[in-house]
Amino acid sequence: GWRGVLWGGAGALAASAVWAAAVFGYGIGGDGKPDSRGYRVESDSCAAMELKALSKAVGRPATEPATELDGIEHPALHRISCTVNFTAAVLRGPGGEDDSGWATGYHASLTAELHKETDPRPEFEASSTLTEVDGTGVDRVERVLDLGDLAYLLVMEDESMSVRVVDGGAVVTLTLASWMSPPDMDQGRAGPPDGLDRPEMLAYRADLISDTRAVMKALKTG
Repeated sequence: GWRGVLWGGAGALAASAVWAAAVFGYGIGGDGKPDSRGYRVESDSCAAMELKALSKAVGRPATEPATELDGIEHPALHRISCTVNFTAAVLRGPGGEDDSGWATGYHASLTAELHKETDPRPEFEASSTLTEVDGTGVDRVERVLDLGDLAYLLVMEDESMSVRVVDGGAVVTLTLASWMSPPDMDQGRAGPPDGLDRPEMLAYRADLISDTRAVMKALKTG
């Protein structure tokens, strides 16, 4: 009798401890709502896109961060999307000539969400198994350590890269993509000539992760 009661009480206490660890480990507050962790996502949050590491690697931004029109400001969710274009460069030709006529450039985009009613982590974890995002195939997914509660690097089949992070109620995605422009439309239809130096996106993996970390810090202090 008493042993069973005591065992039952101990089991309940252990279960409560496990539940509490799971709740706070997943960034959920005592009221069942996700912990904001001090993040702020507002209409002026695009200023967090300083991108110092990428600017050193691919060239300075040609424009200030632009705010896209798909922002949300709702009691349950704040979301903002921002874009930055980097200065374009002329590609060297296959024979080493200085000007191939082709130009290349980089484009960064940021989506920051702050979920205020429901925990975003289960959906975030499920999204890491996607094989396609917005019509583009996922080439591979890598875990990024020591960033938020959980973070992944997605390498897409179009060679763009994204770092996706969930931290409490915040979900941040920073993407780097490249483009190539032909000297005229006729050459563009045939595609770039063999031997033309194309952007090597994976060379900027560490820069993208570093700037994601900096954006998250700025969203807390902004």
